[in-house]
Amino acid sequence: MLTLENLKSIMDRCVGYDDSIAFSDEMLDTPFLELGYDSLALLETAAIVKREYGVQIGDDELHTIETPRALLVKVNAELANV
Repeated sequence: MLTLENLKSIMDRCVGYDDSIAFSDEMLDTPFLELGYDSLALLETAAIVKREYGVQIGDDELHTIETPRALLVKVNAELANV
């Protein structure tokens, strides 16, 4: 299962640690762009998720995943189907 804490750790590896971005339940529905993560960071995140969790997120699908909650739902739904 991909947790919010795991997602934050993955994203920190993609763009570098930023202590001004505190992932919490309150920001689950905040768009990644507002959190400071661009499309390149999301592509790198998807690559790590594929490598570490075995869940592939296609480029087209990645463009529709705009928030941490949406990414967590996608990955955990795929993991539940395995």
